[in-house]
Amino acid sequence: MSWLTEYVRPKIRTLLRREDVPDNLWVQCPACQQMMFHTEVEKHLKVCTHCGHHMRASADDRLRWTFDGGTFSRIELPKVPADPLRFRDSQRYADRLRGAREKTHHDDALLVAHGTIGGQRAVVAVMDFDFMGGSMGAAVGEGIVAAAKLAVLQDAPLIVFTASGGARMQEGAISLMQMPRTTIATRLVKEAGLPFIVVLTDPTTGGVTASFAMLGDIQIAEPGAMIGFAGARVIEQTVREKLPEGFQRAEYLHEHGIVDMVVKRTELAATLARLILLLRVKDLEAA
Repeated sequence: MSWLTEYVRPKIRTLLRREDVPDNLWVQCPACQQMMFHTEVEKHLKVCTHCGHHMRASADDRLRWTFDGGTFSRIELPKVPADPLRFRDSQRYADRLRGAREKTHHDDALLVAHGTIGGQRAVVAVMDFDFMGGSMGAAVGEGIVAAAKLAVLQDAPLIVFTASGGARMQEGAISLMQMPRTTIATRLVKEAGLPFIVVLTDPTTGGVTASFAMLGDIQIAEPGAMIGFAGARVIEQTVREKLPEGFQRAEYLHEHGIVDMVVKRTELAATLARLILLLRVKDLEAA
């Protein structure tokens, strides 16, 4: 344990009444276990100041960090049947949805917004891992299609932040159908001559990886992000071989040409602005 845990935090609690100390005053890095003030973590975009570990971030944070001045306009996404299969495992799917909506205050695992990045128009779709592990059901599929159509309508690049455990099992084949639908949505953007940029965050797995997440004109990954289709243990059992160190991590995929660049979160907005400018400069000259 660090001196922050053993000395500083107890001192603060003795100086203040226990009920005056917020529960979220401290944040512990899951990588190095160091304690940090919550305000310090937020200031550094949820990147550990000790070891550089990129903590998971909410969809709202992603939008705020990406757009100029944190200003953007969210769009309302198409409504889909809430529980088409009337699915039930240990809990009713309808109850799981209700709980996820109360927890995140979002309708489903995808937010779509538009605004400017580096002064240039952009449409951004962000997956929310806090909503049922960012799983892709009909609502996410509809959201990606809506984002693609909006990008074409606004003549703006489409940027997607992925964070998902894969297809949503409670929607069965309906969920699997979103893989070709989202793939076709990316084609709409590309056929319009617009950039499609994917930012792979921790974790990006399953059917999302097997569809639109790996189709970007530029593939960016955050440091340390786990990216893959099946889990490492499943792959090891299938191929009956020990996997390389760091397999399925962003840095390993970059070394092997699967992603184009690994970018720190604090540099991501500036990188996106530069990429948009580079990818659209010919269009601007032609206009």
